[in-house]
Amino acid sequence: MTLPSISVTLDAKGQSRYAIEALDVYKTYPGDVTALGGVTLSVLRGEIFALLGPNGAGKTTLFKIALGIARLTSGRVEVDGLTASDPESRRRVGYLPENHQFPSYLTGNGLVTLAGRLRGMSGSEIHGVAPGLLDLVGMSKWADREIKTYSKGMLQRVGLAQALAANPQILFLDEPTDGVDPVGKIEIRQLLQKLRAEGKTILINSHLLSEVESIADRVAILDKGRVMKIGSIGDLTSRGSQYEIQADLKNVPIAFPPEIGRALSISADTLALELKDGQTINSAIDFLRSQDIAILSVKPIKISLEQSFIETISGCERTKL
Repeated sequence: MTLPSISVTLDAKGQSRYAIEALDVYKTYPGDVTALGGVTLSVLRGEIFALLGPNGAGKTTLFKIALGIARLTSGRVEVDGLTASDPESRRRVGYLPENHQFPSYLTGNGLVTLAGRLRGMSGSEIHGVAPGLLDLVGMSKWADREIKTYSKGMLQRVGLAQALAANPQILFLDEPTDGVDPVGKIEIRQLLQKLRAEGKTILINSHLLSEVESIADRVAILDKGRVMKIGSIGDLTSRGSQYEIQADLKNVPIAFPPEIGRALSISADTLALELKDGQTINSAIDFLRSQDIAILSVKPIKISLEQSFIETISGCERTKL
């Protein structure tokens, strides 16, 4: 069987610009259950990329295929330039599963040590980095306690520490802040931003859309095994043709020419406008100035990532103001 080829763009170091690439990926389980139905996406090196979707959308299945835990039915997935089925592709990868079952008799230090040894590190190597990793995730005080005494939030923290053993360049994190208190979520978010600044690539699967909105560079929304939308946070939260204009409207009715667009709402100092297809905001500004209206500010109308997600999944039309 001939596998689909992935178009490779190299950076200055001769590496692919993408840390993870999926091309037309299908995964069908027995009983003709389709978990993935032609997923194509690419994750840039050094970015935080989030997978969003309702339960059963195929996010975890894509994770498992990329990590070699599950086999795809057709298509191609590459991790760090190697086919996902190649064990070598996982040498530079760290993984935090969602429903992890770490040995309860191990201590936090013992878990990180085990993870390092499984990655081929020597005892002296892992003993040299384990304290720093546990400190990085705020678990130094509990390093010698058994995991069975940990709270859910503590388990997530030590899970991150074990994922960072052997200094991976690519991280797969499945619900990394699940069960973590608000302060802990902020700390984990700051940690992920620090790791990104160091050049690490982070792929996150999460249901916490507000968390994703505050940290991700790009997002893919999956539903029923297909990519419904993909783009930056700005792309997904912009209304595109809708703008809010603050101005001295002088309580005079504003009637935009139909070729420019239409006013969605008007108050004494604020105008919400939807441009006609193909028009730019400059045409609306020029029209207002021709009416001797002083403009104070112009900004695109934004929605939350949560609202964008709901509209994408439900397929509903955009809510008008």
